Amino acid sequence: MVEHFIDAFALMVTFKNVFFAGIGCFVGIVVGAIPGMTATMAIALLVPLTFTMEPVTAIATLVGVYKGGMFGGSIPAILINTPGTPAASATGLDGYPMAKKGQALKALKIALYASVIGNLITDVILVLVAPPLARAALKLGAPELFSLILFSLTIIAAVSGDSLLKGLIGASLGLLIATVGIDPVAGSARFSFGTMEMLKGVGLLPMLIGLFAISELFFQVDSGLFAKGSEAKRVVKYSNKPEDNSLTLKELLGSLKTIIRGSALGAFIGAIPGLGSTITAFLSYGMAKKGSKRGDEFGSGVVEGVAAAESGNSAVCGSALIPLLTLGIPGDIVTAILLGAFMIKGITPGPLIFQENGNVVYALFIGLFICTFLNLVLGRILINGAKLILKIPANILFSIIIVLCFIGTYAVDNSLFDVKVMLIFGLLGYFMRRFGFPLAPLLVAFVLEPMLENGFRQAMGMSFGSPVIFFARPISLILILLTIITVGTIIFRQVKNNRQPLY
Repeated sequence: MVEHFIDAFALMVTFKNVFFAGIGCFVGIVVGAIPGMTATMAIALLVPLTFTMEPVTAIATLVGVYKGGMFGGSIPAILINTPGTPAASATGLDGYPMAKKGQALKALKIALYASVIGNLITDVILVLVAPPLARAALKLGAPELFSLILFSLTIIAAVSGDSLLKGLIGASLGLLIATVGIDPVAGSARFSFGTMEMLKGVGLLPMLIGLFAISELFFQVDSGLFAKGSEAKRVVKYSNKPEDNSLTLKELLGSLKTIIRGSALGAFIGAIPGLGSTITAFLSYGMAKKGSKRGDEFGSGVVEGVAAAESGNSAVCGSALIPLLTLGIPGDIVTAILLGAFMIKGITPGPLIFQENGNVVYALFIGLFICTFLNLVLGRILINGAKLILKIPANILFSIIIVLCFIGTYAVDNSLFDVKVMLIFGLLGYFMRRFGFPLAPLLVAFVLEPMLENGFRQAMGMSFGSPVIFFARPISLILILLTIITVGTIIFRQVKNNRQPLY
């Protein structure tokens, strides 16, 4: 194995490869920071440009975009409460409140360091335990996946704010909205109201941009930010205090346990095909809130909250490659595009890839570490440029944001219908915030519902309609018991403390 790495080091570490990996990281960060223009879209657009590149150069470039895009999405989530990627929604739960307190640069720095550490940990896991971890992940069938998603729904309590009941109402609405479209099993239309555009369901990105970006605009208008004579007002504060703009070693070390836990969670969840980084980010955030001494402060602007979300979603980058390389199964949309890029270069991921293209695979491993380092360097440089964004007057900044939101939403499917969906969810998000309903539960439930429904219906089909299958399989039983214990604990704490009322 050492010999392979020595040969791969010579193959990967050239000026050309490192340069293009850096270009990929830069493009990923910038594109990820634009609402609607996710890292997935950036990779899809760059794939044709890599046709003439050598395999190692092309793959290093695309991996750089992937890693850069995961961090880039956190930049607008923190600065203007507009997640650049779906996974960054969890980062904004504490990142944006920090920005409103004048600690935007501190939030960006902990997001960057958590992202880099999460990437680094899963890169090591990918190199050391890729095959056994992939085999373990594939042992999870429909019953286990249903139980896992059911357990994941308990994080709604962690992101419901002061009212658990309002959080549950928002989550129920998210579950309902996610059922719009074609029934995945029966193939019939559900809640389409005779509209062809509704058959494809509600798009995640239009909903995400509407809920967070457009609703923020409406909310700021309602708060008088754009009133006459307010041209110089800022969206968030810019502090001249060194302690607000810097991240201390004590704060970083205090968040290290949370970062490692989120990275470990991301390594496992990312290795399960189909789950992705959004679920991991919210699950990591929920676990951090439950395990932290400052759990009650989460949502008000806590460094640990940003670290939990960002380490969880970034850790998926490395682990999503595990099923791709070892079994030929893409872990998410991005790795599905990477699968196509591999095959274009004549490389077929799967059990034989280490024998047939071992030099390229080991070069990829080294490229992952290089991209992680470049992501740290470039991210640190670009964070300094965030000072300029903080100083832009609100009327100018929101004008730019609106243009980017419309372009990003339309560009997903070249659909004006998606733009209408964005505006509808903008109004919905505004009224939810106006009456104290948290947005995160709706988003979490919307993301989890398709996997929850598919897992349940497939499991019931396997057992010919008997729910016993969920309790007859050990992993599924353990997850259900954890769900019951977690729900019971939440209710007990609510009643005992009487500090977070159910209504």
